[in-house]
Amino acid sequence: MSEHDEVICGLKLTHDGAHALIRGDRLLWSVEEEKVGNHRRHARLTDLSGVVAELERHGLGIGDIDAISVDGWVQSGDGRTAAEIELPDGGRQMIDLAGYAVIAEPGNPLPAHPRTTGSGLPLGSKTFDYSSYPHATGHAFAGYSTSPYAAADRAALILVWDGGMPATLYRFDPATPALHSLGVVVPIVGALYPIFASLFPPFGVPADERRRLGGLGDFAQLEALLPVSGKAMAYASLAPASEEAITVMTELAESMLPIGITGAFLWSHQARRRLAPLRLSDAAILASFQEFLFRLLLRGLRTGPGAAHVRAGEPLCLSGGCALNIKWNSGLRASGDFSDVWVPPFPNDAGSAIGTACAELFRRTGRAALRWSVFDGPDLVDSPVPPGWTGRPCSVAELAELLHRTGEPVVVVDGRAELGPRALGHRSIIAPAHDPAMKDRLNEIKLRESYRPVAPICLEERAPEVFDPGTPDPYMLFEHHIRPGWRDRVPAVVHADGSARLQTVGPAHPLLFELLTAYERHSGIPVLCNTSANHPGRGFFPDAASAMRWGGVPRVWSRGRLYTADR
Repeated sequence: MSEHDEVICGLKLTHDGAHALIRGDRLLWSVEEEKVGNHRRHARLTDLSGVVAELERHGLGIGDIDAISVDGWVQSGDGRTAAEIELPDGGRQMIDLAGYAVIAEPGNPLPAHPRTTGSGLPLGSKTFDYSSYPHATGHAFAGYSTSPYAAADRAALILVWDGGMPATLYRFDPATPALHSLGVVVPIVGALYPIFASLFPPFGVPADERRRLGGLGDFAQLEALLPVSGKAMAYASLAPASEEAITVMTELAESMLPIGITGAFLWSHQARRRLAPLRLSDAAILASFQEFLFRLLLRGLRTGPGAAHVRAGEPLCLSGGCALNIKWNSGLRASGDFSDVWVPPFPNDAGSAIGTACAELFRRTGRAALRWSVFDGPDLVDSPVPPGWTGRPCSVAELAELLHRTGEPVVVVDGRAELGPRALGHRSIIAPAHDPAMKDRLNEIKLRESYRPVAPICLEERAPEVFDPGTPDPYMLFEHHIRPGWRDRVPAVVHADGSARLQTVGPAHPLLFELLTAYERHSGIPVLCNTSANHPGRGFFPDAASAMRWGGVPRVWSRGRLYTADR
């Protein structure tokens, strides 16, 4: 290491727990707790021994860490701004944190990089002093620091819309340099989306489950609703939006603004009652709800506290859980208001350890740009092959031929895992897309609802031919539509409204690029299905053996070997 290469460890202790390490300006890793040991989705990080183990895997030790930064999201229910960690002796300790958001009043920008400090954070054999930054500050840095604008020293707007906060606009100006909160563009907490959707039968969350995690108004109870939004987004595509419903929702919202957590529950119940006379399907109501919120968002960006920067066409970074909504992302990109729109592959709290580490990097060095790879996650674990499986050498080209010849899905687990919630080819189930029955088959294998779509992967150079717009989208974060001439050729990846959550693949992704190139030579089709490889409700498989023990498909490919279940 150079004497100038400081080592900064970022921690996110609460839901979507993770630890990340930056050396100099390079991200060495970000390990999300759900991707370790088949842990549950959104698992907390309470045992810090994994940080020590990851340091050793990278040839580092506790003494190499120069600074620790902890994300400000809190879990304490006793009024203390803190989160809990486990101690090596089995005890527990509360760690004081910075809190949630920095929100300016319109017309009065507010510095958005406040730091609180603490001491007594045990890690391995040492106890550290640490920094903590508000949760929203971490989101802002996760969005900006990983963007092409940071690398080019270019100013950018950053929209952070997360479960416990309203849609708030930030701006990073490298000329100053400084991060500022400009103010709220939509005075509605992001949690309104899962709260409202959870009132409908397909997404209902029992009240007992919500109360188990926290009382009304407590952020903790929202953890029970974390799986709802993704399902509701897919379901909303089953029907068109209703202008009448949008009008009802808009009028009710305007009478209740601002809408916080408690208000989100009240608005949701009132909206459902007022919508009942329209006799719309659940899908139509959810489609209308999604469009209603998008219109509020676009209006707020155009007329709110950052309007002058929007009119100047500055680029926009999106962060916070709401940035997983591909229709909103695409709508903002298509609006023409921004010179460019960037969404990192981890806009939700999966990127919070990275964000808080970047906040500390900026404080210590004045630099905000981060060098990183989407495959900076945990490496594949070596595990013995379970009984009943046989392995043989198999090249990527041979795997492509197998997919074409058999038409069967294969689990692919290889290299380091993806950052964020999308499986992008290192922890994926890959399958041909030419059979319309494949979507239902993959949903059945994964125990998912039948309306859930399956994502396509496509060679980047061929994507504009198959998809509209088909522009480069390596992280599955924008909506594309399958062009009419291809819908019958790749029906398994066509959603009900003709859309697709596309991942484009170029030479920068060697595994999938070679696989798709070889598959196209056999089939004439540059598209395959891609869905995550994991147990239901769990993170990605950490090893090939987990996929074999799961047994959802009879073939698993990993590190140049094909494993087949014995018949």
